[in-house]
Parts: sequence; structure tokens; C-alpha cells
Amino acid sequence: MSRNFLVVDPEENLEVLKGLASPIRVKILKLLHVEGAMNGNEIADRLGLPQSTVSTNVQILETCGLIRTENQKARKGNQKICHSTFDEVLVMFKEAVAPLDADSIEVAMPLGLYTSCEVSAPCGLCSVDGIIGLLDVPDSFLNPERMKTGLIWFNQGYVEYQFPNNARLAQQPVEAMEFSMELSSEVPGTSADWPSDITLSVNGIEIGTWTSPGDFGDKRGVYTPSWWKLKGSQYGKLKGWRVTRNGTYVDGMKISPVSLADLDLDTHHSIRLRIAVKEDAKHPGGINIFGRGFGNYDQDIIMRLQTGE
Repeated sequence: MSRNFLVVDPEENLEVLKGLASPIRVKILKLLHVEGAMNGNEIADRLGLPQSTVSTNVQILETCGLIRTENQKARKGNQKICHSTFDEVLVMFKEAVAPLDADSIEVAMPLGLYTSCEVSAPCGLCSVDGIIGLLDVPDSFLNPERMKTGLIWFNQGYVEYQFPNNARLAQQPVEAMEFSMELSSEVPGTSADWPSDITLSVNGIEIGTWTSPGDFGDKRGVYTPSWWKLKGSQYGKLKGWRVTRNGTYVDGMKISPVSLADLDLDTHHSIRLRIAVKEDAKHPGGINIFGRGFGNYDQDIIMRLQTGE
């Protein structure tokens, strides 16, 4: 059984550390982890705490993303059910990963140039001028107008891109490979607290999963066009997946032991990148992929290959 973990950089995630800095909140997290989802009254009874104390600490844990809550109907009105978000929380500093050289091979892939896809609704495509095809109709992902796509969203499934393996063409060994893209979760409307497990694969091998914290709509994206409704997804996080000889990193955090040796790039004419929200993901919270003309970073999906002599 897979375990879901959160890697916390103490230089960047002080809110999470504050959430853990309380014996009461640690007890609540442990109870939810061991016993499963509970409402506030059940937590208070099990821990022998006042309901007001539980309510205050649950709100803190929810704000920093360590638990999620949902409203369910009860005999009298609604009740808030609390779920543990992560099995493990790892506190570690980012590793000092050397930047790619200026002469690395770079390819920019427009969002709409995916070579295969399989998505589920809610889903859609749009360009800087408007919606492409029909909303929530997966077949619209085959529309020829997709070449103009600046924003992709779907609930579960994948889009896959085929990059040229220019290092192989140049007969140069790859020392590091990096993918850069702007991503967020996807929820009807928006919610900053809506985790989603986004998994990348290269040539059929999973290199690692990053959990997006939410779907961001508190303000308009820097490049998001004015016609795009403010209640929709506005921007994401610019994330960098990097595969080296020592493993796979996201923004300097090691998330996977998968290395360049596992990918065996020298034998492949192309590099197939799959971006997915898997059906069995612990947090299947959908995905937004932002390209040129949307979000906070006016860029395509970027692949960089660091080559050796």
C-alpha cells in the first residue's frame, strides 16, 4: 500500500511547522491517522478536550493543509468531517542541486501539442481568445484547434507529449534532465485547500509525484486574459522536476529514487512526458496546466537536457 507524505522545507513552509508546534494538534493528527475520519465531537470525546479547543485547532490544521474537512448531513443540520491529509511529514532542507549549464539543450512544448490523452470531466481547453470545443466533453481534446491551447484542465487521466531526444542526435550523454511547467489542482470554482497528486512519467516510467496544495483563484493570473472568469482557476505553481544520476527532485527536494540510469535515454529516439492524475491517487484533485497567455508564467512546458562532453 502506497503512503502519502509531505516534504517540508523549514525555510519556506513555516505555516506547516506552526501547525505541528502543538501537543494538542499532534494528538488530533495521530488520532485521525490511526482511527480514520472523525467529526469534531468524536475527536473531543476521544481526546477528552472541550469542543471549542478542538474546533480552534482543527481550523489551524486545515489552514496549513495538514487535514482536510468536508461537510456531511447529520440528524441536526451538517457536521464537519476531518480527514488526515498525509501519512508522514518529513522536514528537510532542499539539497544543493547545481543549476543546468547555460548551453544545455532546451525544447519548449506548446500545451496543445500532446500526442495522446485520456481525460475525464470536468475538463476543457481554452486559448487566449476563448474556449476550444465543448466544456466537460473529453472528445474535445481531439479538436484540431487544440494547437492554440493556453490552459488545460481535467479531473483524472493524462496528457502525453513527445519531445525530441536531441542529446541522442548530438551523440552526447545526458547528465541531468529537467521539466518546468505551471500547475495547480482543479475544482469547480476554486479552492486554495484542494490537494491533488500530480504524477510525471518519462518513457513509461514514473519519476515522481508532487501534491498540489490547491486551485488558486484569489486574484487574476498575471497573464490570464480578462475574459476568463474570476471564479475560474487563475494561476498555478511553477514546478521543476529534475532527474539526475542520484534520483528525481522537485524544486530541489528529492521525491524519488528514479535516476537517469533507470530511464536509459540513450536508447530512445524521443522523450515521452506524461502528466497525470492517477485513478488510484490518494488526492485525485484534478489538474490545471497553464501555458502561454495564462497564469503567472508566460511559458510552454520546458524540457532541458544537460549534456556531458
